[in-house]
Amino acid sequence: MPYLDVNDTTLYYEDEGTGPALLFLHGWGTSGRTWGAQLSDFTRDHRVVTPDWRGCGRSARPVRGNTTAGVVNDLVALIGALRLDRPVVVGLSVGATFATELGVRRPELIGGVVSVDGPAYWPSVKRAEQADLADALRRDRAGTVAGWVPEWYAPGTAPALIDWTVRQILDSGVYIDGHQTDACAYDPRPTLPGLRVPIHYLHGELDTPIPLDVARTCAALTPGAELTVIPGAGHMPHQERPDAFNAALRAALTRITAATAHVHTHA
Repeated sequence: MPYLDVNDTTLYYEDEGTGPALLFLHGWGTSGRTWGAQLSDFTRDHRVVTPDWRGCGRSARPVRGNTTAGVVNDLVALIGALRLDRPVVVGLSVGATFATELGVRRPELIGGVVSVDGPAYWPSVKRAEQADLADALRRDRAGTVAGWVPEWYAPGTAPALIDWTVRQILDSGVYIDGHQTDACAYDPRPTLPGLRVPIHYLHGELDTPIPLDVARTCAALTPGAELTVIPGAGHMPHQERPDAFNAALRAALTRITAATAHVHTHA
């Protein structure tokens, strides 16, 4: 099994396919397994790396480092250890925060960002709700997760998918709750105008935890950014509408590649 020791923890990852590199980052409490509907498609012509970030899935569950900065440092180490050549980083939910921060802090390491239903500044304007969520997770983790996760998905989503997501979260470590607190102080809006890597926003039309307007706002602030809306999808479009998501992601990757080539041509 592929494990990597970084920053006093151990990360599980999968690394399949050949071609331009893609680094897929899952959302809070789940794992790289959530990208199953993307792997068979994108490994045909890309090198696809799907880590479980610290505290989640098959990775270790350390008490420390469960912050955006901590995970970004892990990803920098992962990119170096696997010798990934400027991967495009595709991040879902808080994974989109990690992807964006990689672009802000270490733009030389990556080729671009695809932000999928990223929370961006939204938790920072909902601090009371975030505090209530963190408290509820402490008091009744199973009940809170079981009540919250159905809101991530559009109406009509298969119950088995929701149940599987709940199980993944409950199998992950409790220390990842630090991300809920960390998000209260996170607002990327001041940094987006100076972002030095291409970014594309994908967002589920029916996302209720993170409204579509959040992605619209971020895209408007980011030079050259575009937004693609996934019709009929909620907060987890890669699982809810995988065919539409994969088509949108391929189109986004084409735009990012063209933007990167333009920058290098005029450098």
